[in-house]
Amino acid sequence: MSVLGGIGGRLYRGEVSIEFVARKRLWYSVSGAILVISVVSLIVFGLNFSVDFKGGSVYQFPTGSASITQVRQAVSSSGGGSDAIIQKVTRIGGAAEWSVQTRTLSPAAQRSVEAALSRVSGVPQNKINIKSVGASWGSEISHKALEALIAFLIVVVIYLSIAFEWKMATAALIALAHDIVITVGVYALLHFTVSPASVIGLLTILGYSLYDTVVVFDKVRENTAGLLSSSRSTYSQAANKALNQTLVRSINTSLVALLPVASILFVGAGLLGAGELKDLALVLFVGMLSGTYSSICIATPVLADLKEREPQYKALAKRVSLRAAGGRAAQRAAAKAGSGASRRAAATGAAGPADLAMTSGNGDAEPEAAAQARADQGDAPETEAGAGPAGAAEPVAAAASQPASRGAARPGPRQQPRRTSAAKRRPGGKKRRR
Repeated sequence: MSVLGGIGGRLYRGEVSIEFVARKRLWYSVSGAILVISVVSLIVFGLNFSVDFKGGSVYQFPTGSASITQVRQAVSSSGGGSDAIIQKVTRIGGAAEWSVQTRTLSPAAQRSVEAALSRVSGVPQNKINIKSVGASWGSEISHKALEALIAFLIVVVIYLSIAFEWKMATAALIALAHDIVITVGVYALLHFTVSPASVIGLLTILGYSLYDTVVVFDKVRENTAGLLSSSRSTYSQAANKALNQTLVRSINTSLVALLPVASILFVGAGLLGAGELKDLALVLFVGMLSGTYSSICIATPVLADLKEREPQYKALAKRVSLRAAGGRAAQRAAAKAGSGASRRAAATGAAGPADLAMTSGNGDAEPEAAAQARADQGDAPETEAGAGPAGAAEPVAAAASQPASRGAARPGPRQQPRRTSAAKRRPGGKKRRR
């Protein structure tokens, strides 16, 4: 869990991002393939309704010494039909029983089947428990279940339209329909028995899937608030960020919910056998897996598709694209300028320090040394303020320090102090006679 917590923190801060919305074509393709298989299975195989829906008789009795083949032959020969559903059930305490489900039988046919089962199993007739359900009661149960499902969907649409917006309600309904079709398709493909407990479980998983979707949509609404006033990201990018921020929470919630359901399904059903508890756990397990997948990979991408069709979000996508293109152009220009500076620096480094000290043609490689040599020969200029070593030191020092202050600039010929008309001198340093 600490590993998931660390990943969740990185996802929430945006350090790591999984592209769910950008890969919507992949999720649509996967879901489309699963939906096609589910619909084909439903059309070809149909649903295996329990006796509570289609009516019939259920016989329960100890196994005795009979095999499943003998039980089936006894039911078929006594008028129970060849389509009877026969299961071996393990009850609490380890006792094994046969459960035989037939179509609706007349009272005489029920007594005939009961007698045949008693003979083949060696169990007295008073030990055989018979439960009969009329077809009218089963149809009433089916009708009530359909009404409950429609009422649930209507309430969901109203709530999401008020709390969020109608496009979020549409995306949530698409995800719920996705979960219903997949769950029903799995039941048809694997020929699971549909009982009233299955209907209860189906309504439960729809509520669970809706809860997960609402959590994601709430974060999407938070991330997209004020999005149109900026050009930082598109609606799809903001929605994908919200999905990443709630991803670990969705996974943790699903795992915590699936663990007890899996224990009931695989452990409890193995100990208790087929029954209402197994039917409930089975539909919960299949529906929770489908609901977790749909809330992450279906609901949010569908919402992003619907919102990106709006004109204001189309304009936002164009602004974000232009900004991204400008940023890429600036990066390319900076990279090109950096490479040019690197080449110039390499060329300068190849010249060497000795070459930098050379002049263009006057031969004054070291101005300070030349100034010192002229000072030693007595060729230091005098100013109007006075002559002598002290007066000549300042211009010489200034001339000597001038090239050094230019740093890496290439030194040129030394500039002589400007001679005024009042202080014209001969090369020997004497004043010109008039």
